[in-house]
Amino acid sequence: MTKNFTYIMKDPVYGSMEFSEQENRWIKPFIDSENFQRLRHIKQLGLADWIFPGAVHTRFSHSLGCCYVAGQIAKKLEFSEADRQLVMIAALLHDIGHGPFSHTFEFVFHKQAIHHEMWTPQFLADYAQESFLKKFNQNNPDLPLDASKIQTVQNLIMHKQHENKLLADVVSSQLDADRLDYLLRDSYFCGVEYGRYDFRWLLYCMTPIEYKGQLRLGVTNKGIGAVEHYLMARRLMMRNIAHHGKKLSAEFLLTTFLKQLAKAIEKDPDYFVPFQQNKLIAFLKSVNQFNKEYNVQQLSTKVQKFLKENYSLYRSLCDYDVISMIRDLAQTDHEHEATELAKRLYYRRLPKVIHIREQHALTARKFIAQFKEKHEKQIRPWQIKLLHLPHLAYAINDDPILIKDFSGAIEPLHDTSQIISAISNKYESAYLVVVDIEIAERGHAKELLKKLKQLG
Repeated sequence: MTKNFTYIMKDPVYGSMEFSEQENRWIKPFIDSENFQRLRHIKQLGLADWIFPGAVHTRFSHSLGCCYVAGQIAKKLEFSEADRQLVMIAALLHDIGHGPFSHTFEFVFHKQAIHHEMWTPQFLADYAQESFLKKFNQNNPDLPLDASKIQTVQNLIMHKQHENKLLADVVSSQLDADRLDYLLRDSYFCGVEYGRYDFRWLLYCMTPIEYKGQLRLGVTNKGIGAVEHYLMARRLMMRNIAHHGKKLSAEFLLTTFLKQLAKAIEKDPDYFVPFQQNKLIAFLKSVNQFNKEYNVQQLSTKVQKFLKENYSLYRSLCDYDVISMIRDLAQTDHEHEATELAKRLYYRRLPKVIHIREQHALTARKFIAQFKEKHEKQIRPWQIKLLHLPHLAYAINDDPILIKDFSGAIEPLHDTSQIISAISNKYESAYLVVVDIEIAERGHAKELLKKLKQLG
């Protein structure tokens, strides 16, 4: 009789994440791949550890957690082994397209024209190669993969229409494995309680629900409190962690550095001769060209062209490439904006942050514009900036979370919960002004800063 081994990963969030021998055979080939191992070197929360020192966890550990959660949901809902395999692989690979410092890196592109999910098909195409599939199928003859199943995984990740909406909900919805994991994980590593909720009870209360002719992921009436807790946890984590003023000011400085570096490479090519073999430099040269040619009418075509031509560079980048470039430039005396920004980052001279009330945002924008016009020869555009941070805690129209009551009747969550009804479809906007430390220390900016503080 063959013994059914269990593989255990020790994890600070769940204690122990257990995977059966079969599940291990499904996910280990992906985990061991170069593309996935790269996620070890990409921090989950950008520069959050500059504010919350413990927040050094990575996309790697989050992806493993997400895979575990998806597997737990699949078992609770009694998925077939074939469906459980697809859901676990999709959850494992859902963040495979992230670049250095996660979402922060997306801001190097004009109007965030290219975000991490757009890179996902490029990465998944590597797994659709015959060499990978052959090796995978040798270890999984009972449930082999082929190119069509990799396409299904891609559809689950990319929010594409899938005939089995229940599977898609586990991977991407308002109650998906991704959110369920990152709330607990981010909360733990940041050392805060905002993101805590009753995961085990919420999992216990999950159930398939027939809605508009399709099975969807829902929750029984007993789980309403747990869902409310979960959604409020997400709202609080967004307000207190993701939108933390100092974190955002540091990330604004980082993305500004990368943009200015891209421009400096073109403006001062002789200085960057020693860096010509640097993959980050090569990638940023392409980014700069893409941004200069940005055109809404031809955007889709240009995006696809950029993804195809720059994938080999992008897949080789991680946080360390950016950090080493900051260090190298910060220790030079060469004068250009990228070097100035590198020094601010390297020596942690972060911008001053002033929070603005929503009703005063237009006034703040006017004060800043007047100041820039008056001192345009003395300051650069990035040295004072008003950032707008909208957040929607719960969307009614975006596949609402479904509740099954004791009689079997189905209702959307916002119709059964006064708390969720109160926050549904309501954007909560935060505004903050980031002021470069040198500007903040100059006498002629004191009057502006005084005015802006009065708007907070």
